[in-house]
Amino acid sequence: MVNEDPSQEEQGDTTAQESMEPGISAEPSASVEPSVSLEPRVSVHPSVSVEPTVSIHPSVSVHPSVSVHPSVSVHPSVSIHPSVSVHPSVSAHPSTLAPPGSLANLSSSSPEDLSVIKVSRRRWAVVLVFSCYSMCNAFQWIQYSSISNIFMHFYGVSAFAIDWLSMCYMLTYIPLLLPVAWLLEKFGLRTIALLGSALNCLGAWVKLGSLQPHLFPVTMLGQVICSVAQVFILGMPSRIASVWFGANEVSTACSVAVFGNQLGIAIGFLVPPVLVPNIEDQDKLAYHISIMFYIIGGVATLLFILVIIVFKEKPKHPPSRAQSLSYALASQDASYLSSIVRLFKNLNFVLLVITYGLNAGAFYALSTLLNRMVILHYPGEEVNAGRIGLTIVIAGMLGAMISGIWLDRSKTYKETTLVVYVMTLVGMVVYTLTLNLERLWVVFITAGTLGFFMTGYLPLGFEFAVELTYPESEGMSSGLLNVSAQVFGIIFTISQGQIIDNFGTMPGNIFLCVFLTLGAVITAFIRADLRRQKANKETPETKLPEEEENMSKLPTAASEDRF
Repeated sequence: MVNEDPSQEEQGDTTAQESMEPGISAEPSASVEPSVSLEPRVSVHPSVSVEPTVSIHPSVSVHPSVSVHPSVSVHPSVSIHPSVSVHPSVSAHPSTLAPPGSLANLSSSSPEDLSVIKVSRRRWAVVLVFSCYSMCNAFQWIQYSSISNIFMHFYGVSAFAIDWLSMCYMLTYIPLLLPVAWLLEKFGLRTIALLGSALNCLGAWVKLGSLQPHLFPVTMLGQVICSVAQVFILGMPSRIASVWFGANEVSTACSVAVFGNQLGIAIGFLVPPVLVPNIEDQDKLAYHISIMFYIIGGVATLLFILVIIVFKEKPKHPPSRAQSLSYALASQDASYLSSIVRLFKNLNFVLLVITYGLNAGAFYALSTLLNRMVILHYPGEEVNAGRIGLTIVIAGMLGAMISGIWLDRSKTYKETTLVVYVMTLVGMVVYTLTLNLERLWVVFITAGTLGFFMTGYLPLGFEFAVELTYPESEGMSSGLLNVSAQVFGIIFTISQGQIIDNFGTMPGNIFLCVFLTLGAVITAFIRADLRRQKANKETPETKLPEEEENMSKLPTAASEDRF
């Protein structure tokens, strides 16, 4: 109910013809109920007079893009029309999508900020800095496995021990996901970015204390610290994309964020075989290893400083309608566990968690064991083994960027995900059949084709999950995807490693093909319930001329009947 100023009630006692602006329409039979009133601080334009027997129809359009409804509360700072001001310099808040009382639960952004849909110039700097320290962390994950035979010789340990330098990343993630996801919700992006980059830097410097053959536990400690940093990194891409980027940029931004992680893996395949040659002299080998450790320590330190300077919590204004509504619907008292329960009740999301884990787990196993597989068929080709890994990841980065751009334009999440998954299976089958042909150039081609689809699938899974679970936390949905990937990654790495040792590379790769087939079948049953797209499409942003932009920038109010 709207309250009217007492002075305006007195004006209503006299019979006067109502003068209305051209943009305001009223029903012929409209009449104002005597009980209708405006708050004392609300001013009505002099050209408008109120008659006791005249009421404005509930659906009267007060502004070309704003529909006022009795159940919609008008925010204290809403500009309804240039000539009829309810309060100076304000705009209607998009509360039509929010449940009753949701406006009281707004996040830390002010109402004025939420009314303006605008992207920040800082957004690309934020995503690029994140991409860089994610790259540094991913490099440290694969730097041992890409030259596993050399580290086995240097530390005098088994292949399985070297595999654990990779698998510790997977194992650490599983118990730490929920605490880190809670920290992300509680303290926000900047705090998580600082912790992730700081731990990544610390782990890199700890490894410098392991340059003696008997200090394998120290290098394991440094790797475990880096694996903890990874927990603060892997769930961030979709969250950064949603918080900082507009509706037509989110998939591309997520691809850029994931791109850094893939680039780090690519460099991890390429650089260690070059910096650390396969030599017998332990002292010279320790020297070459120290060069690699010093370089990565310096890079990690520089990136930590950049995070401190560049990374901000969130932009001043929400970049999309969906993000604005996400702020409005967010409840500070919302149960953290209830969010997890809702996610697991979402059947489509649960199916995606399984299929994503199968695909990403296969990629983790393939990356960890690639050096061992190539060396078995092509002895002495450590450098080319690293280059094959580089080819897989570079092709995957290209696939990720193309798929991200395609999703932003087509919004065909289900179809794109299914096609990429099926092509991943085809690529894995071809790679399996060509690995032992004694033609290394053929392996480069088939491995690159496999990587284009297998690695290119990763950002697709993140964005599809956000669509299926909106408005739940992006950090939580992507975190659960990553937990699935780590679990399957550990299972596949151990199982395939044992199969390779006992039966050869082809049975090991066939093992992965079977599970990729299962993942493709399950993907076909996921329903494309694109909730975030619905939030953006049903209530698209209103674009006003430049001269009105500073006054108000309103998202068009949606019909309440939809909700």
